[in-house]
Amino acid sequence: MKLSDLAPAPGSRKNKKRVGRGCGSGHGKTSCRGHKGQKARTGGGTKPGFEGGQMPLQRRLPKRGFTNIFQKNYSIVNVGELEGLSESTITPDILVREGLIKNLQDGVKILGDGNITKAVKVQAHAFSESAKDKITKAQGSVEVIK
Repeated sequence: MKLSDLAPAPGSRKNKKRVGRGCGSGHGKTSCRGHKGQKARTGGGTKPGFEGGQMPLQRRLPKRGFTNIFQKNYSIVNVGELEGLSESTITPDILVREGLIKNLQDGVKILGDGNITKAVKVQAHAFSESAKDKITKAQGSVEVIK
């Protein structure tokens, strides 16, 4: 087999429709747009959600809820993921460096999924109760960062 022998599977590649190239092409004159009307014009058509002047659905439905601007978005790490780290003191910077969290948002929260057997000092912005229990049962300590 040579590089020149490579070809796409038959029927997988379709030629682009070339419109406005004369009557003999089958796509000439009106270029497949029909005669007159809004959609035949340049830039013709309506914006998304337009319903012909009827009140659009997104405006007919009532507004619900609100967005809390003071909400904290924590990066989440489970206790089981801490088991694979070699450091004795685990900080948010170490978690970023090891790739357990991609970027620090408003802080790090440690959750209790998984098990931990080694004693480590964990520093984070928030802990779940089960995470605290598992870390302290493994002779480790928990420190909340402000």
